[in-house]
Amino acid sequence: MPQLGETVTEGTVGRWLKKTGEAIAKYEPLLEVETDKVASEIPSPFAGIVGEILVQEGDTVPVGATVCEIVEAGSSAPAASSSTAKPSSESPVAAAAPSAGAAGKERSNAAPAQANGVRYSPAVRKLAREHQLDLGGLAGTGRAGRITARDVVKAVESGVATKFSPAAQVAQASGASAAPSQARPAPAPSPAHAPVLAHAGDDDTIIRLSTMRKTIAERMTQAATTIPHAWCMMEADVTELSRWRDREKAAFKAREGVNLTYLPIVVQAVCRALKENPLVNSAWGGDHVIQRKHINVGIAIDVEEGLVVPVVRDADRLSLAGLAQSISELVDKARRRRLTMPDLTDGTITVDNTGALGNVASVPIINPPQAAIITMEAVVKRPWVVNDAIAIRSIMNLCLCLDHRVLDGAVASRFLGSVKKTLESYPQ
Repeated sequence: MPQLGETVTEGTVGRWLKKTGEAIAKYEPLLEVETDKVASEIPSPFAGIVGEILVQEGDTVPVGATVCEIVEAGSSAPAASSSTAKPSSESPVAAAAPSAGAAGKERSNAAPAQANGVRYSPAVRKLAREHQLDLGGLAGTGRAGRITARDVVKAVESGVATKFSPAAQVAQASGASAAPSQARPAPAPSPAHAPVLAHAGDDDTIIRLSTMRKTIAERMTQAATTIPHAWCMMEADVTELSRWRDREKAAFKAREGVNLTYLPIVVQAVCRALKENPLVNSAWGGDHVIQRKHINVGIAIDVEEGLVVPVVRDADRLSLAGLAQSISELVDKARRRRLTMPDLTDGTITVDNTGALGNVASVPIINPPQAAIITMEAVVKRPWVVNDAIAIRSIMNLCLCLDHRVLDGAVASRFLGSVKKTLESYPQ
C-alpha cells in the first residue's frame, strides 16, 4: 500500500484493474487506492502475471502492507518461488509469491486469518466500531467464509446485527472475535441522538460508499452542525462581460490553448474583493481568527465519485490567462484521477460553479476550516430596469455562505458587492 501523502497512514482498495492470472506491464495501472482526500490509480512496479490478490475491494490496510503478488511471466503458477524476483522496498506490490510464513504475516494485515478465533480486516473492524456491532453472530460471504465490509453494511441495513458488550468491543478492536457468551446487548442510544437510517427493501440496490463519499458525508455533517452558517445573494448584470467574452473567446482559445469561461473571471473578481476585504480570507481557530496571507482559491469540481476541491495557489498573482490554464489543468487532473495531496490542501476560500448545471440560486456548505464559499450561478437573460426603461440583460446570481463566528453580514455583503462591481465593470 503506497503512501499518498505525508499524513496518510492507510489506504482503501477501491477497485482492482487487473485480475488474478492476467498479464500486466510495468507501470500499467494495477488498482485504484482511495484515501480520505484522493482516489489514485497505482501503477505496477513490475511486469509479469498477477498472482494472488491479498486485499479485497473495500478493505483498508496500513501503508506498506502487501496488497497482491506478481510473478514473472512464464511461471507455471502464481505461487512461484519467492526467489523468482525480489520486491522493491518502496513498492506496494510483492514481486513474487512470499513463503508461507511471510504470506501469513502479510495476510494478517489485510485479509482475516484463523488464530484462536476469527480475525477481521481493518475495514470490517472500523464499521463494527462505528455501528457497535457484535461480529460473532454474522455469516461471512467472503473467501473461506470471512466477513466482508459489505456483510457488515448489509447487517446494519437489515437490522439483524446485535450490539457488542465491552468485552467484545475490546476483542474486535484487536481483530479477534469474542466468545458468544460474552456478547450482551448494549444500551440503545438515546432517541434524541439516534441516527435515522434507511432500511433497504428486497428490490433496492445497496451502493458501497467510496472513501471519498464517506469523507464528504463526514465533513459536510461536521460543517453543517458545527459552523453557524449565514448566507446572502446579489444579482450581477454581466451583459457587457458576456458580450466581451463572446468577442474574445475564439482568439483566447487560439492564443492560450484553453477555453475562456466565466469561472476564471469570477475567481479573478473574488481575488480582488479579498484584497479589499481581507477578513473574508480567514479561518476559525477556536478562541481566535486566523487571517490568511495567501489567497488560495479552491475550485469545486464534480467527478464521478463525488465532489473534489483542488486549489489554485496564490490565485491573486495570476493573470486571467494563468487562472484559466491553472483551473483547466486541475479539472483535467480531477477527471483523470490524478490529483495529489498538495493539489487539495491549504485552500482559503472556495468558488463553486453551480451555474454550469443550470442552477440560479444555491446555499452551499462551507468547506472547513475556511470561512466562506461563493457560488456563481447560471447566466440567464432577464427583463431588467436600465435608466428607467425595461431591457433584456444577462444576469448572474452570486451566493455567499459565511461562517458567522468569523464574519458578520456587513463584511460579507461588502465583499460580495465588490465581486459584483468587478463583474459589472468588466472589461476594465
